[in-house]
Amino acid sequence: MPRKRKITFAGSAVSDLEGIRSWYADQQVPAVGESLLKEIMAEVERLADFPESGRVVPEFGIADLREIIHPPFRIVYRLDRSRVRIVRIWRGERLLEMP
Repeated sequence: MPRKRKITFAGSAVSDLEGIRSWYADQQVPAVGESLLKEIMAEVERLADFPESGRVVPEFGIADLREIIHPPFRIVYRLDRSRVRIVRIWRGERLLEMP
């Protein structure tokens, strides 16, 4: 059985999560935000066992840059041999841009 990959978060992904929490709190529905964050984290944790389960990000076509769609969000991550690095967590209608 393949070994689990370590999950890490880029600073941009951490900021995205904080932004999601803040936005829903500002909309007076913090429980909705907390629920979405729990769902997103469950998707992320699944990647430790199934790192290639996401699709290749269509804007780039790079095999190691993948995403999981969890409406209304895109969880974008990069693969390497030992880890999954969460890069961004964005609204699905946004196009991904790399610096």
